[in-house]
Amino acid sequence: MLNRRLFAIAGLVACAGCSNAKAQAPGTLAESRAKFKTTIHYASANGGGLDAPPKKLFKAVTYPSAVGDLAAYITPDPGDGQKHPAIIWMTGGETNSIGDVWSPRPLDNDQSASAYVKAGIVTMFPSLRGGNRNPGQIEGLYGEVDDVLAAADYLASQPYVDPNRIYLGGHSTGGTLVLLTAETRGDRFRAVFSFGPVHDTAVYGQGFVPRDFTTLPAAERELRAPVLWLTCAAGRLFVIEGDQGNVEALRIMKEENSNPAIDFIEVPGAGHFDVLGPANEVIAQKILSDSGPAANITLSAHEISSRLSQG
Repeated sequence: MLNRRLFAIAGLVACAGCSNAKAQAPGTLAESRAKFKTTIHYASANGGGLDAPPKKLFKAVTYPSAVGDLAAYITPDPGDGQKHPAIIWMTGGETNSIGDVWSPRPLDNDQSASAYVKAGIVTMFPSLRGGNRNPGQIEGLYGEVDDVLAAADYLASQPYVDPNRIYLGGHSTGGTLVLLTAETRGDRFRAVFSFGPVHDTAVYGQGFVPRDFTTLPAAERELRAPVLWLTCAAGRLFVIEGDQGNVEALRIMKEENSNPAIDFIEVPGAGHFDVLGPANEVIAQKILSDSGPAANITLSAHEISSRLSQG
């Protein structure tokens, strides 16, 4: 059950907890979401169609969701007759829309998650409701959780994907989204990697969600605040940030956390962007080795910083 208590974070006040069974509120994020309908809906600033990807690297597809068919990029079937591990990756910024994820990027700012493609891991970049030319409207990391889960169902149905080895990752706003997804249905994924999330979506400000949360029902904010639902996360979850990046949010969540399934990894000498390339290279190799009946991935700041120092 929710253990509701006041907390003050970054000068903001909200209700906290998803543990202990003495409160009257629902016990999980999934239950709370099922009973609430958001009033936050707004149009994308990036409403253009998808760019055509290089055919050897990606194909453009659509996947079914509660609001209709949504666009995505996915790496094609390698044609070897095998079932491969796969990852869904959510980019930062306005994470509802996708664009060029194939052009080469430098290792110190690789937001394209290219390490997974290079390693032969099936990689899917889904767009979400309201993004590109998709149906629906943006909901500020609320209904988007359902879209990510729908993308996972689509990915699991592909004949060249091992449905028991589907991973989820994301960066910045995408990192916050995958964290909320892990807290809603983390058991859907073998492991989840959240880079640089915030503890409370409201701290992004009205430049991200153009609504004043102080004028809305408390649930609008609470159901978008990962710090409140950490004990609801199931499965392996890694929250990662460089100590020169948005590390305060990681530290706040680490202090609040009592869930042993979550590892908080603060990488020394790294920032919000340059941690991505080296960490994803390390994680890609971990995924390839994680072939047993259950997830057996470990990850440390030392492993990431060692790769970072190699340049």
